Amino acid sequence: MASLIQVQTADAPVEPQNFARAEDRARLSAPALRAFRALAGQWALNNAEAAALLGVSESTWDRIKRGAWDQPLSQDQLTRASAAIGLYKGLHLLFVDGTADRWPKLANLGPIFRRKTPVEAMIEGGIPVMLETRLLVDAVRGGL
Repeated sequence: MASLIQVQTADAPVEPQNFARAEDRARLSAPALRAFRALAGQWALNNAEAAALLGVSESTWDRIKRGAWDQPLSQDQLTRASAAIGLYKGLHLLFVDGTADRWPKLANLGPIFRRKTPVEAMIEGGIPVMLETRLLVDAVRGGL
C-alpha cells in the first residue's frame, strides 16, 4: 500500500500547498496573474473573454492588466488560472508552431466543445470544462 511522503524540516513536516489556504493563495496569486496576463495576450483574448475565464468582472480584469490589483485570487480564480496555464503549457508541448496559440479560438467539433471554440466552451462550462479541456490536451499529447 502506498503512503504519502512528507518532507520534514527540523521543526515540523511541511504541508503540501493547496488553493484553499489563504497563505498559499497569497503567495501564488501574483505569479499566476502574470502568467494568465501573458497567455491572454498570446491567445488574443478580449477583455470579456479573459475576465470570464479568470472568473472576475471586466473592471477587475482591467485593474489586473494595469497591475493595479494586488489582492489574492480566490480558490476558484486560482483554479481557473491554473487550468488555463496548464492548458497553455500542454498546447505548446503538443504543437511546435503557432497552432498552440490559435487553437483556443478555433471552432472545434470535439464532444467537449460542440462546434464552439475552446474559449467559448470553457467560459460557458466554467471550471469543469476548463479542467476537462486541459486533460484532453494532456491526453492527446500522451501526458496522462
